[in-house]
Amino acid sequence: MTVETLALGCRLNSAEADTMAALATAGGLRQALIVNTCAVTAEAEAQARQAVRRAAREAPTRPIIVTGCAASLDPARWAALPGVARVLTNDEKLRAESWNAPAAPPPAATTSRARAFLEVQQGCDHECTFCVIRVARGASRIWAPDDVLGAARQAVARGQREVVLTGVDLASWQDGARDIAWLARAVLAVPGLARLRLSSLDPAAVPEALFALWRDEQRLAPFLHLSAQHGDGLMLKRMKRRHAPEVVPELAARLRALRDDAAVSLDLIAGFPTEADAAHARSLALIDALRPVAAHVFPYSARPGTAAARMPALPGDVVRKRAQELRAAAAHHAQAAAAARLGATEQVIFETAREGVTAQGLRLRATTDMPRGGLRAMRVTGSQGAMLLGEAVTDGAA
Repeated sequence: MTVETLALGCRLNSAEADTMAALATAGGLRQALIVNTCAVTAEAEAQARQAVRRAAREAPTRPIIVTGCAASLDPARWAALPGVARVLTNDEKLRAESWNAPAAPPPAATTSRARAFLEVQQGCDHECTFCVIRVARGASRIWAPDDVLGAARQAVARGQREVVLTGVDLASWQDGARDIAWLARAVLAVPGLARLRLSSLDPAAVPEALFALWRDEQRLAPFLHLSAQHGDGLMLKRMKRRHAPEVVPELAARLRALRDDAAVSLDLIAGFPTEADAAHARSLALIDALRPVAAHVFPYSARPGTAAARMPALPGDVVRKRAQELRAAAAHHAQAAAAARLGATEQVIFETAREGVTAQGLRLRATTDMPRGGLRAMRVTGSQGAMLLGEAVTDGAA
């Protein structure tokens, strides 16, 4: 029997899930399901509870270990669910002693995926009024450069051609005078690494040196994912975000001026308390300005203990309708981005036999099976929605 994992929510949870599985196995656990929960919205918590109940029904004798952000906020509630043998908080879950393992873990990185999601930063020092994650994960802290580089070298040795740097507040990675741009350059120096990608960045903290790196280093994916959250200045102030609305399109324009193949995606919150029709319209306008290849749209959900939970809320049907409108607008641009790649040659890392990811973060479906984890040059022959369709270029293995 093996230890299985179920990671819900962010890429950070995926990275941590693989590390916990390794720790549990090293500690002698041979049968269990580890559920790494998410607390970004009430819906995310509900989905996690449903997943735990379903797992308990499907395998009644298998112990379930619950951890993650939702479990950290209310451990007793999760301990009461059927099948749950243990609850670990975020502070506990990556400690060797929590699993009776012999050694402390390296930075969390996915080992079971074709691409390595590598945790380099944890926690957050900001006080966004809508967010409970800083409570669940604590203050910002980083993995040291040597630890990150060691984990990146191990990923390449496993055959993972792409590394994705992840964190709760990735742009806040700072080691003295060395920032996230320095770290990205250092990881790119790892022999054998084919591609490096950065996950979500705070628009208020994108370092200048990153743009020079995008200009000079083709292996840094021309992909910019911004935690924009809203297109309206007043809403951003009430969220206690640190950027003005014009910053997001300015960052996107700078990357596109450097890289013809650049792509942008973003996070948005729909229906934030007090959001007027005009404010919502500015988020729609932001999507049109950015032309994103993807958008993560979160219907606003009041989180216990946050300042926004005390603000006048919008009716639920209004929040859902606005979320649908934002998603539809983003889907339109994602489909247009896919259609525009017709005839292009893309470097694709295959996560399954038929589907992979391009440098721009678009997904591509191949006409024939490809080696999982392999990097192939693929010619785009069409698209279905935001999915590219493609065939291998002769002698295109990399």
